[in-house]
Order: sequence, then structure tokens, then C-alpha cells
Amino acid sequence: MKRLPEKFLCSNCNALPKSIFYNFPPLQLGEVDKDKSCFLMKRGEVIFHEGNIPHGIYCIRKGKIKIFRIGSEGKDQIVKFAKTGDIIGYRALLSGETYTSSAGCLEDTELCFIPKDTLLSLVANHACVSMNLIRFACQELGTSSRLITYMAQKSSRERLAEMLLILKENFGLDSEGGLDVKLTRDELSSLIGAATESVIRTLGDFRDENIIALNGKKIIIKDVQKLLKIGKVFDL
Repeated sequence: MKRLPEKFLCSNCNALPKSIFYNFPPLQLGEVDKDKSCFLMKRGEVIFHEGNIPHGIYCIRKGKIKIFRIGSEGKDQIVKFAKTGDIIGYRALLSGETYTSSAGCLEDTELCFIPKDTLLSLVANHACVSMNLIRFACQELGTSSRLITYMAQKSSRERLAEMLLILKENFGLDSEGGLDVKLTRDELSSLIGAATESVIRTLGDFRDENIIALNGKKIIIKDVQKLLKIGKVFDL
């Protein structure tokens, strides 16, 4: 990991409006800067491992992260994503447990690490940090509950259509209309609980039906309405 220059202060962070420190007075932001450390991690690097003891939380200054568990056959099972402005590792820290999942970078990512004692002091002494943390946790819980409900009784074709829409909602599209996140076919299959071969075949079907276009790993969305119909999605 490469330590970033000290100029990366919370007050200068573009992700601040999305973080748990939003509306935190500038003077108090200095409390965070004093104790935090900032790092650059490369695509594919693991930030923390399932079973390890947490010593703080990570704020994503810029980048995209997958949260995953190792299945019984040794294959990654992605359980959620995190992006710029999000925090990761807080649930295990606050509950006093070890990490129940691992976190890995989907692209080169800038992270700020806030030690446990610093975070607990901020939560205890500043109501806005506590409320923002509660709000963030509730939003995450709502997203997870929605995914479980949506995915439970759908076919792999329906799940893939919906997942493409969820990825579009979370990460947006690039200038070519492609999903602005790089995922392998194995990672896509992990997301929807289907065999990699099935995902590859279904993506080919979507391409032939002019719903998407494929350019290497990039998936370009061409017909959102058809994806909505196939995925039986009504409130994304």
C-alpha cells in the first residue's frame, strides 16, 4: 500500500457530502485528520479478510469495492458493493466481532483508515456523526433486504437482468453507456448465484436481443425497459 500525501484532508474531500462526516464542523474534522491514515490500493488487493479483528473503519475517498465471503468450494460470493463516500468494516467494529466477510478493490482505490478509538470518541461526543452512521447502516440494511426479496424466487435470466439494473443504479454509466464498474463473468455469476457458463450464455442472449452490447468485459446497456421487463423490476 502506498501512503498518500497529507494534503488529503477531510475538508478537501470530494466524497465528504456522501460520508458519515457530512455536516461535521470543520474544526472537528481536524480530529479525524489527526488520527487517520490514507492509502492507495490497487485493483485486486484485499483490504481486510474474513475472520480478522477490526481495528478501525475505512472511508472510501475514491473507488469501488466488493464485499465477499469465501464459499464452501473456495469461490468468492459477493454480498454487496461499496463506492466513493461509503464506509466499510463498521459493523464488525461496533458489534465487537471479527469480520464476517472480506473486502477487495474492483479498481485502484483511495482509502482513509480511522482507528477504533477515534471513531468511538466521535460517535460518543458528536450527535451528527452518530445519526449519519445510523442512517448509513439503515440504508445498507434496506438495500440488503430488498436484494434478498427480489432475488429469492427469480430465474437466473431474471436475476441477471435485475443485477445489471442494480449495477447501473449504484455505479452509473460511462460515456459509452457501459456499466461504470469492471466485473469478471465469475464475479457476475457470484452476484446472482448462477454458474459462470449460464451468465455467459444469458449475456449472449441479451446481446442477440439487442438489449445490451458487449465490448470485452464492458457491458453496454442499450434497452433499460427490456431489462426492467425481464427482471420484473418495478421500483429501481
